[in-house]
Amino acid sequence: PAEVPPAAAQAASDKAGAGGTPRRTPAPSVSRPHQAPQTPQASATPASDEPGEPELTGRRRLVNGLWPPRVTRAQLIVALLLFGLGFGLAVQVASTSDTDSALRGARQEDLVRILDELDDRTERLEDEKQGLEKQREELENSSDQAEEARRQTIEKERQLGVLAGTVAAQGPGIEMTIEDTKGTVESDMLLDAVQELRAAGAEAIQVNGVRVVAGTYLSDVDGGVSVDGNKIKSPYRFKVIGKPQDLEPALNIPGGVVQTLEKEQATVTVERSDKIVVDALRAPKRPDYARSSSQ
Repeated sequence: PAEVPPAAAQAASDKAGAGGTPRRTPAPSVSRPHQAPQTPQASATPASDEPGEPELTGRRRLVNGLWPPRVTRAQLIVALLLFGLGFGLAVQVASTSDTDSALRGARQEDLVRILDELDDRTERLEDEKQGLEKQREELENSSDQAEEARRQTIEKERQLGVLAGTVAAQGPGIEMTIEDTKGTVESDMLLDAVQELRAAGAEAIQVNGVRVVAGTYLSDVDGGVSVDGNKIKSPYRFKVIGKPQDLEPALNIPGGVVQTLEKEQATVTVERSDKIVVDALRAPKRPDYARSSSQ
């Protein structure tokens, strides 16, 4: 269709109005350029201007990292190991401190005596080592090795008989007498005396007619002490064979057997002798299960 001029359109509108019924002339449509859908864009306003969470401090970050605790199995095992190591070190330091304090309070004569005792023990062990080496050389160099082996076996049997208490023994040593008028001496004190004597090189020990051997046990009973089931009473008499110069100082060291017994109001006397007879015997006991590996 042909385009109608604006003037003609206006005239047609006026004629329609003259006819009585007004006609609304539609508003001309205005074409607009096509716009693309808007997409959200980053705000140009700085982040600091917008409200948000407060910035965390270093202490707050540390607290957040440690709590609530997150413990793994490996961390728990390491913690237990460190605790055990620390406890062991504490116990060792405490025991060392007690020993150091005891030695620190000792007199010069007592310290010299302790050093002499250690030197004597070292010398004894060295002599035993040399004796074993000599036996080995004799076995290796002897023309009749079988006879030499029998001789050494007999000698070893005598030595073991003394240690086992199956044969009597005599030699230099000491006699120790403990008077317990208050009844305060207990079996553990006598056991400490036996152990101290063995550590000082005692080869045979007898207490009130009872032979002390490797399997000897002591216990408290009414009115005394039981040694291997045999009740003994005060005074307790120890007969000990060994080197007197080692045995007596071992009993008189600071904090040792004699001082412990004297604290319990017991009277202790120690005498050296060139001849001590230990004649209490133990019946040989055949083992039920153990057999010699050489058979």
